[in-house]
Amino acid sequence: MGAGGRASALNQYFAANPNAEIVTIAEVDSARLGNTVDTVTKLQGKQPKVVKDFRRLIDDKSLDAIVIGAPDHWHAIPTILACQAGKDVYVEKPDGHNIIEGQRMVAAMKKHNRIVQLGSQHRSTERLKSALDYIRSGALGRCLVAKAWESTKQGNIGYPPDGTPPETVDYDMWLGPAKKRPFNKNRFHGRWRWFHDYGTGDLGNDGVHRLDMAFAALNAACEAQGDAAISLPTKISATGGKWYFDDMQEWPDTLQVTYEYQSKTPKILTYEMRIWAPYHYHGESEGAVIYGDKAHMTIGNSRWRVYGERGKLIKEVKGDSVAAPHVQNFIECIKTRNKPACDLETVGHPASVLCHAGNIAARVGRTLVLDPKTETFENDKEANQLRGREEWRAPWVLPEV
Repeated sequence: MGAGGRASALNQYFAANPNAEIVTIAEVDSARLGNTVDTVTKLQGKQPKVVKDFRRLIDDKSLDAIVIGAPDHWHAIPTILACQAGKDVYVEKPDGHNIIEGQRMVAAMKKHNRIVQLGSQHRSTERLKSALDYIRSGALGRCLVAKAWESTKQGNIGYPPDGTPPETVDYDMWLGPAKKRPFNKNRFHGRWRWFHDYGTGDLGNDGVHRLDMAFAALNAACEAQGDAAISLPTKISATGGKWYFDDMQEWPDTLQVTYEYQSKTPKILTYEMRIWAPYHYHGESEGAVIYGDKAHMTIGNSRWRVYGERGKLIKEVKGDSVAAPHVQNFIECIKTRNKPACDLETVGHPASVLCHAGNIAARVGRTLVLDPKTETFENDKEANQLRGREEWRAPWVLPEV
């Protein structure tokens, strides 16, 4: 589902895999189809069919799975419908546009016994696997704190006026469950993620990858220390806002979030985001670090490193960050019915909740107390309203499960 942006890359990865065939591509903007269809045809030796309405994929009983590379606001509904139709799903991160959508996706996956892989591809890399094994060995010592960060240079998107949608796009369907609004190029291809209606900001865009790595590192440390695994935090606080860019963006460009975990040994996970900063942190523009009382480890996109006292480099392991192993893992799990590397229920949804909860804490401007079982906020009506949409615009109502 999708032919541009991240979907373009996913089409290539699946078409290049000898164990998969892309039968049909669903895309609401025909202008995005040409290059993708040509590339897929060349890679797999067979031209895929093209449809505008993703429901044709749901209805096609010959399909084993669907791949969703659409914007965040189009993650949940197709996933739920696919599960109900007996299809497995590979869906990009975060799992849904909000917490309620993610919960509904998990419920559909469990009820219909489907394989749902979230697109956090680092979970299938040897780079991350070896890093977690090193942490489990206990070599870092006692670990209480981990941090994830984004320090990248994004651009100012300005204030272009509203206009007319391109003739190639079904704009009403592109909007889907989001509010009906006039077309604006800033609220469309490539920039939709900066707006509340469609995206989850950079926290849900790139931050979900780094938070998941830090979260995985903390859990590996729990194993090493004989502590129970952690899942969702009990307290979330955030500070930041749209402080740098003077433009139409709605999500923060500057953000710090703290997540507190209650376990045998309390843990803290923090997230820092500056999308106006051209310099690196811990030698990486984005990544995660876990601190132990013997050493600390940084995990980047292509390597992990361990430092001892006074910053002495102890160990460095390099590796790739491509998505091909993640795609292969999904395909294998379709056959074996084993849990995938980024299983929606146990890995993908908890990481997504971290992003949604951090965004909500930033929007309400106060510390939130989270019930990990219900994923609701204690005594905070405003925060709980932000767990979902005001409404899902008809006919794209969130399916019941």
